[in-house]
Amino acid sequence: MNLATGPALTSIAEQQTAKLAEGAPSLPALAGSTSPRVAVKVKGRILFINLGDVIAVHAEGNYVSFQRNAGSHLLRESISAVADKLEPYGFVRIHRSVLVNVSFVEEIRAYSTGEYGLRVKGGKEYTVTRTYKKNLKSLAEFWIGTGPFFSS
Repeated sequence: MNLATGPALTSIAEQQTAKLAEGAPSLPALAGSTSPRVAVKVKGRILFINLGDVIAVHAEGNYVSFQRNAGSHLLRESISAVADKLEPYGFVRIHRSVLVNVSFVEEIRAYSTGEYGLRVKGGKEYTVTRTYKKNLKSLAEFWIGTGPFFSS
């Protein structure tokens, strides 16, 4: 029986490692396949929050609060920075201190003041200020019969 030694053994091991690496997904690929999450430090530990569970994000001083049905969590970050990061994940700014997850929006109502009311699942209502009313058009894939509803 002939045993491979030296460089030949190393070459075989490298080939087997390369084959294993080809078949196994890389860490970045695995991270991209899971739903997006945000990491929040809570009482000396790090909690990962699924963005699909977040209904709204509120500014609270130097912090933002991620509102979920199961409660809320604070993160030390500005609302503008969070808005920029969460926009690709379906969050829309409706007020200088509020972002909402578009998948939770159930109703929009026009007020005589030029502002809008926005109701999310669970019944919570938010005021959409005139500054951010242009963002409302991105809430639905198709707008049917909205004619004068969003007039300037």
